[in-house]
Amino acid sequence: MGERTELTHVDRRGRVRMVEVTEKPVTVREAVARGEVRMRPETLSLILENRIAKGEVLAVARTAGIMAAKETSRLIPLCHPLPLTGVEVRFLPDAGAGCLFIEARVRTAAQTGVEMEALTAVAVAALTVYDMCKAVDREMVIGNVRLVAKSGGRSGTFRREGEEDWSDAW
Repeated sequence: MGERTELTHVDRRGRVRMVEVTEKPVTVREAVARGEVRMRPETLSLILENRIAKGEVLAVARTAGIMAAKETSRLIPLCHPLPLTGVEVRFLPDAGAGCLFIEARVRTAAQTGVEMEALTAVAVAALTVYDMCKAVDREMVIGNVRLVAKSGGRSGTFRREGEEDWSDAW
């Protein structure tokens, strides 16, 4: 990564500002983020068997993640509101380890990227899993929320080293 000599979110006087993107070209952009919720294996079994008292955990968490991606600019102060063209939230359970992996893929055709929208979708989906299951497992741990890949825009393509391709897992 190249070093930046100038901060993008502060003006000449050091005051916070939203980055100006008017002159940037509209390009197709995509970001993929991942995270996880670690829990007792019994809790994950209850989720997968749809036996959590609050309802269908994965359906509600998926919906919450999609809604969160759409609201990112209202949650993160300097994010631009973007016209999202696609949001997918997926879950990959590891029953033996008691871990629910979460992946969000967000797309747009815009002047700035959707990394924050993908990260927000993962975080809120994980928080929703916690909220729906806390009555049976208060020891759950949300973690490892990270950007896995992004494409489009001036900075081009990024792919985090060491991340598995989950295409076959779905």
